Amino acid sequence: MKTNLLELCELLCQQDNIVILTHKNPDGDTLGSGFGLYYTLKHLGKHACVLNSDGFPERYQFLVPDHMELDFEPEFVISVDIADTTLLGNQLERYANQIDLCIDHHISNQISANYAYVIPEASSAAELVYQIAEKLVDKIEGPIATALYTGIVTDTGCFKYSNTTVECHLYAAELMKNGVEFEKINRAMFETKSRARLGLERLILDGMEFYCDGKCAMTAVSRKEMEELGADNTTFDGVSAIARQIEGVELGFTIREDGANFYKISIRTSEKVDASQLGRLFGGGGHKRAAGCNISGTLTEVKEKLIQAAQRSLTN
Repeated sequence: MKTNLLELCELLCQQDNIVILTHKNPDGDTLGSGFGLYYTLKHLGKHACVLNSDGFPERYQFLVPDHMELDFEPEFVISVDIADTTLLGNQLERYANQIDLCIDHHISNQISANYAYVIPEASSAAELVYQIAEKLVDKIEGPIATALYTGIVTDTGCFKYSNTTVECHLYAAELMKNGVEFEKINRAMFETKSRARLGLERLILDGMEFYCDGKCAMTAVSRKEMEELGADNTTFDGVSAIARQIEGVELGFTIREDGANFYKISIRTSEKVDASQLGRLFGGGGHKRAAGCNISGTLTEVKEKLIQAAQRSLTN
């Protein structure tokens, strides 16, 4: 059932012992919105806990409180930045049919929850949690501000992506006014790179292939190559945008081997191609300019499927 902001805030005030679910292979938005909501609820005196199947990556440890344990029986379950229960991961799949409230901004959202606050026009889930926090706390500052700024800035690519909204600029400005360490967060998210990340970027550029008269760029990374680089899932944050940065490219695919004959595909597009529609062709989804999916088969077969989809998309 869809709910509006006022109803949602009233609902949260009535709840306690709250579990907040974030998606597997976590990024800045799912953790930023998750911990932004967590700190807001703690401010209200609620018992809450943020969960993730893959744990919290080192680069996001500054969001995680020193002491946080699921030491209560969950009475209310919230998902943030999760479009489908398949994104919960193995450790959280037991909650798939227990979600009371879904907070999300993906147009492809398929979560079946008792209450849904899904706004595809929002830049990020963190933008939606900002709206909630604004109603529930006197001033958005401290850990709440840090978490929400992180979510907004990472999902908009530091306000470069097409999902950037007027509202998220205004929210970010308010957070800056309230003392959020924006320079420190931006440097950590966008300027600081591990050697594994630099090696991955070089590998992606060296392996780039072009199709459809140069309008489609595709690159693939194997598990062996990742291991040799010392790269993990978090190393991939943001690298999917590399293909789209090349002059003349309107559609970029980044293929990551994730198992035997199983590949994770990141899709990035210009305004001429709907990434979400492409993702849905293969059972995935996302946003108009950024989406993803999984495809089984050999690498050759996977590439052929993507090339065929690209040809259809770029000729329509």
